[in-house]
Amino acid sequence: MARLKDFYKNEVAPALMKKFEYKSVMQIPKIDKIVVNVGAGDAKENSKVIDSIIEDISIITAQRAVPTYAKKSVANFKLREGMKIGAKVTLRGERMYEFIDRLFNIALPRVRDFKGINPNAFDGRGNYSLGLKEQLIFPEIEYEKVDKIRGMDIAFVTTANTDEEAKELLTLMGAPFAK
Repeated sequence: MARLKDFYKNEVAPALMKKFEYKSVMQIPKIDKIVVNVGAGDAKENSKVIDSIIEDISIITAQRAVPTYAKKSVANFKLREGMKIGAKVTLRGERMYEFIDRLFNIALPRVRDFKGINPNAFDGRGNYSLGLKEQLIFPEIEYEKVDKIRGMDIAFVTTANTDEEAKELLTLMGAPFAK
């Protein structure tokens, strides 16, 4: 799936260079990493939940997920410091480009009544966050083997300085923003 990386180098980077009139190729924004995170509140009663989440994310991203732990104890949530409460994966390089390709071209169009992703979910520093309601939109996940439908957060971390640059970068990479 080196297609997307070559596409970035040959199509996206020159288009960004021309539009924003950068003086150096090092100023051209690129996607630094993608973080896929799944939180599970029901993991405090059943520790097997984390194992199934890790398995699902690992299948989706083709990279082993790591568990996330509670940083603080919260009595109201019956949560103690150090408990496993989710899982995450950080994607870089080839796997990142492969995941972007599958997310934008295969998974997101499978969402029911899909009109595009929110163009206002930038953080002010050129990073974009996206929330999905279910993991079933990925073709790698088999419906029969899913114990519970869970959502996930996907964060695109870019080297862009402004939201405008990041939005243009993601648009050129194929992000289906809503009009």
